Amino acid sequence: MKLNRRDLLKAAAAAGALNVVWPLSAGLSPAQAREAAEALGADYDPAPFTLGIASGDPQPDGVVLWTRLAPEPLAAEQKLPEIVEVEWVVAADARLRRVVARGTVAASATLGHSVHVPVRGLRPGRHYWYGFRALGKRSRVGRTRTAPVGRVASVRFAAANCQAFHDGFYAAHRGIARENVDFVMHLGDYIYEHGPVGGDHVRDHNAPEVLTLADYRVRHALYKGDASLREAHAAHPWFLTWDDHEVVNDYSGTGGGAPFMRRRAAAYQAWYEHMPHRDAGGSALPDPEIHRVRRWGDLLELTILDLRSYRSAQNLPDGTILGGAQKEWLKRGVDRAGDGWHCWANSIMLSQLRGRPGGGYMFTDQWDGFLAEREEVLTHVHDAGLEDLVVITGDWHSAFVDDVRPDYDDVSSPVIGTEFTAHSVTSGAYSADWNKTNGPLMGAANPHLQYFEGNRYGYDVYEVTPERWSTHMRVIGDRRDPVSPVTTLTTFHVDRGRAGAYEDEGTKGSPAQYRRPTGR
Repeated sequence: MKLNRRDLLKAAAAAGALNVVWPLSAGLSPAQAREAAEALGADYDPAPFTLGIASGDPQPDGVVLWTRLAPEPLAAEQKLPEIVEVEWVVAADARLRRVVARGTVAASATLGHSVHVPVRGLRPGRHYWYGFRALGKRSRVGRTRTAPVGRVASVRFAAANCQAFHDGFYAAHRGIARENVDFVMHLGDYIYEHGPVGGDHVRDHNAPEVLTLADYRVRHALYKGDASLREAHAAHPWFLTWDDHEVVNDYSGTGGGAPFMRRRAAAYQAWYEHMPHRDAGGSALPDPEIHRVRRWGDLLELTILDLRSYRSAQNLPDGTILGGAQKEWLKRGVDRAGDGWHCWANSIMLSQLRGRPGGGYMFTDQWDGFLAEREEVLTHVHDAGLEDLVVITGDWHSAFVDDVRPDYDDVSSPVIGTEFTAHSVTSGAYSADWNKTNGPLMGAANPHLQYFEGNRYGYDVYEVTPERWSTHMRVIGDRRDPVSPVTTLTTFHVDRGRAGAYEDEGTKGSPAQYRRPTGR
């Protein structure tokens, strides 16, 4: 059975939907499934490192190195020994000649033949290069960076979120790979759990809704089939959090019966198997702990939140989005915070969002469904005197700039920070007509909203110095083009010691569906 992209797309056009020709047939072998995926635009590194390599959680003395052996990336089970020895190396040069650390690690079938190497003994604030060797083959070479210590003059990092495979190619990740950044922060919805969507898409999911560990492994492997995603991982170290679609839409980590808990455990394990994440536990099977604080010298304190694992149901008087332990941990961090910028990595919107004046909240799956806890946490920030707070957020598939206030219904409530919600990598936003109509309505209903733009896709780049935080909204031209160029839509600044953002004079004329008229 020989497949080619032209025949597949011709068949799709005749049928009116890509899901007619992909997954094509439940009887495809793993090799044929891979051939079908590649015919429709997927691509993989040479075996056994088909899914690429990555580094993550950079600290002053080291990073975590990741890869997964998957000779047949879309197979539920790999034809590999139970244990495969994988060699790894870290060097001070791209040719891996000036070796500074090396070793061997066992990749087991229990964890999908993934490996996570916590490298120690590196020097702070340095670039390093790394690679793997297994089964007589070498991986590509990746580049990583350790966190600095002490006085830091600047940090530059990118944030990405919401990358539905069926909604387009990852030109945004191609852009991130080429950015001069110190690290990447992924804000969630790395994969989507549902089945094929059909319609006018350049590609689609290759299987029904995922439920089991094998299902989630194949879905992650499908997403890693975008070369630009693998390139972005190989170019920079990543920090990670998750949102709902890594498991299932709008889930609460503490709700559901035994079938859901088994599904959640499978999803969490598959996520860990495919990410450069430093697991806090020591057991054979991971129970990933996401929330953590990481510092970039004296300049930036990055607080990464987990807004799924511990939440209750929405819209309860005593509901929690953080869970009791994480909330107290966050408040203690606020109390102990030093000088520098304080950045919360937040998977879903913190700021209030009403759809129209006098209307209700648009989505209570975000912090709007946990009103008492939001006010408690933000009041604690205010009372503790925490300054220079910036919250970076994903999920909405559109860009927002919001003032952060302890009480959003009180226009006299003080501004204590700024929230930047980034465009999605690919995941579909509302239509241009909807944005045009509803942007002004959201602006009128939410006095803290400064800016809304929902017609584009991309990522944010944050440039931070001791004096100023700058957010550059980087957008692509076309999700359907894997090499679509990247441009800067607009830039917002926050001055140190002065809460609230303002738009750069040079980009105020850029397209948007809402800007606060008075500005700053």
